[in-house]
Amino acid sequence: MLREAKRMSVRDFAEYLGVSPRGVSKWEAGGELYFPRSASQAVLDTALARASGEEKARFAEALGGPAQRPSADSEIRVDSHKFLPVFIGVDHAYKLRGHITGDATAGWLESSSTHVEHPEAPTCTLHVFACGVAVFHLIQPREPATLTELAVWRYRSYASDLTWARATIQELLDADHSRGPSPQYVLSLYWLASSPWTGREYDTALRLLSTPSVLVDRGAPDGPAPLQGSVEEKLLATGFDHPDIVSFGVRGVSTGYAGWSGVSYASISEERSLTVDELVDCELTVQALWCFTHQVQQLVEDGQDPSMPERYGWRFLRAAYSRLSTARAQETAQHCLMREAIMNTSGLAERLRAAQDALRESAG
Repeated sequence: MLREAKRMSVRDFAEYLGVSPRGVSKWEAGGELYFPRSASQAVLDTALARASGEEKARFAEALGGPAQRPSADSEIRVDSHKFLPVFIGVDHAYKLRGHITGDATAGWLESSSTHVEHPEAPTCTLHVFACGVAVFHLIQPREPATLTELAVWRYRSYASDLTWARATIQELLDADHSRGPSPQYVLSLYWLASSPWTGREYDTALRLLSTPSVLVDRGAPDGPAPLQGSVEEKLLATGFDHPDIVSFGVRGVSTGYAGWSGVSYASISEERSLTVDELVDCELTVQALWCFTHQVQQLVEDGQDPSMPERYGWRFLRAAYSRLSTARAQETAQHCLMREAIMNTSGLAERLRAAQDALRESAG
């Protein structure tokens, strides 16, 4: 009944679910007395949850119950995660961590974290890494009318957030405001909680979330503004993709994309998909190392011999590259796909190798 409600053939329905046509035929041939395995039931539950309003209505009518019309709760709901990294140096990081009474993380990339008040973000956490990098993590729930509205907000708010982060870190370090460290922007993360899209539009929307620049005129006289014309509508209708966008979702479990501006993710099967904490942890690691390698690159471009404490020299970067490029025994396939996608789109792998070579030459 679900297949017929979606008006799909057995083959098309099987491809949509990520199962074999033979499996679908087996379910249907079994009739009311046949119960698919729990994993198959979860896939079918997900397919029903993602069905359009009309498809759900046809399915309800086939069951003999009242027709279900599209839910009024079909707006876009997104949790925006912003990351603002800044290199403060190992000594400053050591002193700042000494004043932090919040959580501390041991291991190869030690860090401490604490809550920081932000004028607009309900949740703002400062992570201070022992290697000399601090990262502000802002969580801001949004309910935009369109993806374009969200993209414009993103670019406009990042400008004010960077100014705020610069003043905040300089105050914490008691640094000279004219010469103190300045935060950067690397990648953002969007966790899609609710949306009105289905099918191909759903995947296209996630791709657009990871590459919001295609919806915005960043050179507008008064700052970032929507592009002229119905760009978003056209892209959702015709589809949008780019070679630099890397998928790391798993059919029937999640939809995830990493693009040149950030990461977008939507959980389909909550029990089997990645958690937001797992995505954030990966982003924080990438952000910290990206900022660290940027500092090394900046020293080289300024004509200086790059120098870091021996503990965070070229061997540290070699170990970091190995940890981020090698699968761990306890990791799932989704973890590996996520890490590879973010590494590829952020360009961190090349940065780690270049910074490693620069520090090794300077030390030699």
